[in-house]
Amino acid sequence: MELRQLRYFVAVARERNFTRAAETLNIAQPPLSRQVRQLEHEVGVPLIEPGSRPLRLTEAGRLLYDQAVQILERIEQMSEMARRLAATGRARVGIGFVASTLYGYLPEVIRRYKAARPAVEVTLHEMTSLEQIIALKDRRIDVGFGRIPHGDPQVTRVLMRKEPLLAAVSVSDPLADRQGPLVLRDLADRPLVVYPKAPRPSYADQVLALFRARDLRPPFVYEVKELQTALGLVAADAAVAVVPASVARLRRDNVLYLPLDEPDALSPIIMSTRHDDTSPEIALILKLIKRMYRDEKIPFGR
Repeated sequence: MELRQLRYFVAVARERNFTRAAETLNIAQPPLSRQVRQLEHEVGVPLIEPGSRPLRLTEAGRLLYDQAVQILERIEQMSEMARRLAATGRARVGIGFVASTLYGYLPEVIRRYKAARPAVEVTLHEMTSLEQIIALKDRRIDVGFGRIPHGDPQVTRVLMRKEPLLAAVSVSDPLADRQGPLVLRDLADRPLVVYPKAPRPSYADQVLALFRARDLRPPFVYEVKELQTALGLVAADAAVAVVPASVARLRRDNVLYLPLDEPDALSPIIMSTRHDDTSPEIALILKLIKRMYRDEKIPFGR
C-alpha cells in the first residue's frame, strides 16, 4: 500500500466522483481508477459500492477513509515540522497529551519550560495514551502525558499523581439536587457516555472497569471520540459521565461536576518518555513538574 494510493482514494471519496477527483489531483482518470482498484486488491475487500451514482463507499471503504485521512494529516504534520526545523535550526521538543490533562497543570508546565528554554521550539500534539506510546517510539514526540499504564520496555513511565474522578450530570438531572457526594450506584440507572471511542485501551476502559468492579451495568453506554462530545451529551441530559477532577475547570453550560465517594475512583497521570532518551530537556521538564507540585502542595507520585 502506497501513500499515493491513499491520497487518490481520499480524493475520490471526498469528490464522490472519479472525474472530479482526477481534476482535483491534476491527473488523468484511467491511472486514478487503476490505483484505486489496486488498493482494493491489496486490502482484499471492495471499498466502493459497484455502480453507485453518486459514488458511495462500502463499510470497509468508510473505515479505510477515516484512517487514511488521519495518516495523511499526520504525515503532513511531520513534513511541516521537518521543514520548520530545517528553516530555523532550532531545537525542538514534541509533547503529546490527552485532552483532559490540558485542563489541569500541563499548561503551567509548558509555560515554565518555555520560559526556561526560550530557544527551544515546543510542539503540542493531542493524542490518546496509546497513540503517545507509538509516537514516542517513532520519535514524533519526546514526552507524553497520558492516563493509561503500559508495560512497553522501550518507554519509561513516571507516575505523577492519581487524580480524583467526578460525576458529570445535567443541571436538570435529579442528582443535581442531591446533598453530599455520590457513589457510582447512583449513576447506574442512567445512560453512560465514555471517551475516547478508539484506540483502546483508553480512559474509557478505566471508567467501565469501575462499574464492572461493582457489578453495575448502565442501561446504555455511548462511546464517543472526544471529551467535548461527552460533555455535550451530558448537557443535553442524554447521559452521565465520569471525568477527571481537572475537567471541572472547563466551564460547560448545563453541566454540574459532583464529587464521588469512591476510594478507587482515581485516574493516574503518567509522564512517558523513550527508555534511551537522556536529553537534558526531559530532565528539565520533570524537574519543573516536581517543583510546581511542591509549590502547589500536590503529592508527587501518589
